[in-house]
Amino acid sequence: MTSQGPHTLPAPQPYEYERVIPVEPDWRRLPGWSEVTAVQWRDAQWQRAHCVKSARQLKAVMGPLLEDRFYDDLEADHKRFATMSTLLTPQMLNTMAPHAPTTAAAYTEAFLSDPVRRYMLPVASDRDPEWPSHPYAQRDSLHEAEMWVVEGLTHRYPTKVLAELVSTCPQYCGHCTRMDLVGGSTPQVEKQKLTLKPADRQDQMIDYLKRNPGVRDVVVSGGDVANVPWPRLESFLMRLLDLESVRDIRLATKALAGLPQHWLQGSVLEGLERVARTAARRSVNLAVHTHVNHVQSVTPLVAEAARAALDAGVRDIRNQGVVMRGVNASPKDLLDLCMVLQGEANILPYYFYMCDMIPNAEHWRIAVWEAQELQHAVMGYLPGYATPRIVCDVPYVGKRWVHQLVDYDRELGVSQWTKNYRTGIELDDPDALARRHPFYDPITTLPEAGRRRWRENAQEKG
Repeated sequence: MTSQGPHTLPAPQPYEYERVIPVEPDWRRLPGWSEVTAVQWRDAQWQRAHCVKSARQLKAVMGPLLEDRFYDDLEADHKRFATMSTLLTPQMLNTMAPHAPTTAAAYTEAFLSDPVRRYMLPVASDRDPEWPSHPYAQRDSLHEAEMWVVEGLTHRYPTKVLAELVSTCPQYCGHCTRMDLVGGSTPQVEKQKLTLKPADRQDQMIDYLKRNPGVRDVVVSGGDVANVPWPRLESFLMRLLDLESVRDIRLATKALAGLPQHWLQGSVLEGLERVARTAARRSVNLAVHTHVNHVQSVTPLVAEAARAALDAGVRDIRNQGVVMRGVNASPKDLLDLCMVLQGEANILPYYFYMCDMIPNAEHWRIAVWEAQELQHAVMGYLPGYATPRIVCDVPYVGKRWVHQLVDYDRELGVSQWTKNYRTGIELDDPDALARRHPFYDPITTLPEAGRRRWRENAQEKG
């Protein structure tokens, strides 16, 4: 063991923690919102009414700040690549380039390089020029609809189900794993539709759960539960709580970060408290799962909404982010986010998923080995219970820690994974637990020999 001499400086830590206190960016710096009051900004209906859905509306907000080259880039993306239509709440847009200079050229550069913009408002120049999509990318990459037991109810894990109550959100993320169903159609994607009336869909879900008491955990999602009218959502949650078999209920909502004003409405908080009291009486764990990918998105309003939900009786608020290149795929970016979530917003860092293999997502995705290195890098800085797990959601398998692969061809970027349970579509398959399932690294992360083999394979198929 060596000791430091009297004049030896300690070696720097790989990550140096510095407390960051969230600040709400001043929305009045944006020309179109220069007269918006704090009362208006806190109003959920004002936020929804002033969402940005088009380049024209974005120009109305930004005024002269963004140069035409940005809008040309945005239009090119919409025509060639976008799998999600544009929908940005003012709250979310306000967290992009919060400290950028206000000259057009400098602001445009800052906006283009902004990590929140990169995944919420993608442009064509973001995309991988050679491999915008992986050859094995799929629209429903996790095969959730294939595992529907009734419309919108995915029974993928033995004891858990996913209940998709709605196919819309307050805002649309460019990397949405449910891009096949959620949001409006784009030139690239004609969306699937939920066809049942909401009441009929919920009736069928409840009936299935009554007939399958082995399901104890229900993730209530969509889309986003913030887009379900509260009386309808509360009714469904109370029906779930009437089932003795249900022991965990999780509400999935990116709106806690993208539209915290929704979760601060008096009627919503009063209803949430009624549900939470009922859950507590029946010893059911009620939690909120949100989706934050960068520290800029954690503002005082987000922290306030999280605190309000906890005060209403929700047991936990947990974050399920997505690791994306150019957004949060460095140890510093991920740890900065986790520190602020945990320390300033009462949101538990829980999972960070590798970006799923959907079309036109290769510029976001990282390789499994990069995810493994990232997991290693974030260990030891946060409390153990608040250290996020980085997971790969493997098609037909489910969530696996990134070190749980059973084989890995680094040259071709093909990892192999196994599972320890059968989904509903494999109940009669005797080989389900022995079968290996592949996952593919982005081709641009491979050594030259691997990239060459993928090119040759594409040429042969072409």
